[in-house]
Order: sequence, then structure tokens, then C-alpha cells
Amino acid sequence: MPLGAYLRTCAGISAHMLKRLKAVPDGMTRNGVHIRSIDPVRSGDVIRLHFPEAATQQPNPALDVPVVYDSAQLLVCDKPAGMPVHPSMLHRDDTLANWFAAVYPDCGFHLVNRLDRNTSGLCLIAKTAYAANALRGQVEKRYYALTPAGLTGSGTIDAPIAREQESVITRCVRADGRHAVTHYRVLESAPDCTLLELMLETGRTHQIRVHLAHIGYPLLGDDLYGGDCSVLKIHALHCGMLRFPDPANGEIQTVTAALRNDMNECLKGHIR
Repeated sequence: MPLGAYLRTCAGISAHMLKRLKAVPDGMTRNGVHIRSIDPVRSGDVIRLHFPEAATQQPNPALDVPVVYDSAQLLVCDKPAGMPVHPSMLHRDDTLANWFAAVYPDCGFHLVNRLDRNTSGLCLIAKTAYAANALRGQVEKRYYALTPAGLTGSGTIDAPIAREQESVITRCVRADGRHAVTHYRVLESAPDCTLLELMLETGRTHQIRVHLAHIGYPLLGDDLYGGDCSVLKIHALHCGMLRFPDPANGEIQTVTAALRNDMNECLKGHIR
């Protein structure tokens, strides 16, 4: 079949990526020789695709982010609380993207799971557009949160989420919102707080924060949604597990990151 048809139907290459490959000199080769998307390919041919990637943000080598998993196509890091993932007007060079540009200058920065600035934990970054596309809908995530004491057992929060009418940032539960489902399970109870494990069926902005506030148990330290900030000044939410197939070989990888120190200390009752 023609190379373009093969890449679309058998290799997971989108029409947009195919267009990019066509625009690159020798973006596609067969057995070491340039090939067009309309040329036929046969069993035994070796097809190589070249995706030119370059850092798009200002590198900042002073930043330090622990790396949990690193392969030719992917990187998983343990993002500290307080670090944004993308630059903005208030954060021009202190973000995860600035760190990545310094450590991996020849790779693209394709964030697969985005975390809020004050949410800590595992961030999966694809180094190529191909890997990012291959991982779409393939990543399983587990979050861990601290709420006020009192919640028990497990349950599901099924409540639509919409943007507050007078705010660009804040979300709320509202009948005309987008479908959102969060599953939770109590892992540990302490006199002053409860540790939850959470799994999302949907990925709405601030979903965990909005849903927990909706049922009366806002995250500790979450001033935006009514959480108690007397003990923690940053909301107690941590992405502690990711499971995904590595596009390079298809093998399922499971990576974890321990609960951050302030959340652990609060759970143990060391922070009052």
C-alpha cells in the first residue's frame, strides 16, 4: 500500500503529523532513501520517520526536578508543588518547561498529563509528537489527597463541572456543566485529616478540587475552594501513580512517587 496509507492505518500517524513529515527534507525514508507518501511500501522495508524537535522555552539549568522514568520517547518527572508546568506572565522561567528545555534541549515538550501549579507528583512528558499522539487515552492515573476527617469507605462523585460565570479560573458544580466523574477510596484516617486515593473517569479543570468541595470535604490547603489553610498553605493533592505503554516497545510501565513531605507530616499529626 502507499506509505501514507500505511502510516495512517497501521502506525498511528495523524494527518497533521504526516503533513509535518512531508515538509521536512528526508522526513520519511525507505531503506535509507527518501520516499514520498504516495510511494508503495512492502513487507521487509525499513521506514524511518524524522520529527525535528527543538526546545520552545527558555532553558533554566538552575531548576531541579527529580526524574522517575526516562526512555527514548518519554520522560516522567516528580514535579514539586509550587512549580507551574508552562510559562506565563508571572512565571517566565521557573516552570517545568524551562527545566525540560535545559535538560533535554533537542527534544520536544509534549505534556501528556497536566498538573496545577500547586499539585505535586508525576508528570508524563512525550519527547516527540508521535509519542504524545500514541499515548492519547492510554494513561492511567492515581491521585492522593488530604481532606478534613470524617469521610469513610469509598464512593463516586458524578457531578457536572462548569466555569464560574464571573471567573476565568474558578470552576463549580452546575447542571449545565460538562460531565465529570471522580472515584475515591479512603486509605487512612487520622484525627485531623483523611488520606484519599482518587481515580478520574474524566479530566475537567480542577475536577478533584471541585468535586471534593462539592461533597463537603475540600482539600486541605485549597483556599480557592474553601479548604482549611491553617495547617497546609498549598493544597494537598499529589499524582502518585501513572501506568502507560511506552510507544517505543509497547511495554506497560508503572511508575510511582511517594507522598510529599508536608502531606505526610500532616497525616502523622506532626503539623498543627
